[in-house]
Amino acid sequence: MSKKVVTRPMSRQGQTRDDRVAVEEPLEIRVASDTVAITMRTPGDDPRLALGFLLSEGIIASAADVGTVSHCGKPTDEGYGNVIEVTPASGARLQLEKLETSRRGTLTTSACGVCGRRTIDDLLATAGPVPDGPLLDRALIARSPVILRVTQATFELTGGVHGAAVLSPLGEVLSSAEDVGRHNAVDKALGALLQQGRVPARRGDGEPAVLVVSGRCSFELVQKAAVARLACIASVSAASSLAIDLAERMNLTLATFVRNGEFNLYTHPERFDRALPQS
Repeated sequence: MSKKVVTRPMSRQGQTRDDRVAVEEPLEIRVASDTVAITMRTPGDDPRLALGFLLSEGIIASAADVGTVSHCGKPTDEGYGNVIEVTPASGARLQLEKLETSRRGTLTTSACGVCGRRTIDDLLATAGPVPDGPLLDRALIARSPVILRVTQATFELTGGVHGAAVLSPLGEVLSSAEDVGRHNAVDKALGALLQQGRVPARRGDGEPAVLVVSGRCSFELVQKAAVARLACIASVSAASSLAIDLAERMNLTLATFVRNGEFNLYTHPERFDRALPQS
């Protein structure tokens, strides 16, 4: 099993000791022997990371599209565990034409001709806006970072990883993940949902509804939530302008600076129409 935490010598105020730090290693993601992306990640939950990434990129739509997910090579090989292969299910036709436009591991320049409005229009055309339901409680959003924090064992040891969790409308943790990369943490959490058959999300108190993240909320995180059909993002930090614009157009509720029981609400407040039952 790959290590998520290692020690390195550190000096503080003249005292030297071993400090616990999060592991960062490359992962190459392949689909049917073609390399899709290379990302720097914290080892562990690699199948979920690969599945969540492919879901977010529109290459797969559900667990039914996937045959097997496994690391390449032998455990005795040098670097074993840093290449993972996803094999399509029998008869499944993956959106392989999107492989060339996957962002991770590619080089883009200011001459690429990409603009925010075009990107949002493309996502709306392929995924469509998130359905109106479910109804949520403001109290759930307010306490979501506390719920996330309980799942962050590696952060507790190192202070050096991001966290993401998906909650039901009633506050149940349906999946959670940690990683040195915040995008990776979200992909791992979404990949776990896919393995559970909860993607695409359906309506109901026990289904995925809220994505809570430990850092800032960018366009890409809103995109990932929208593709997974999640109704709300709760971010501990700020959101970018394009993230807010995308959330508005995708019918997704976006709350930021969720701290100390308060938050900033940017989009679609109409989801907060009921209170959670008292426990």
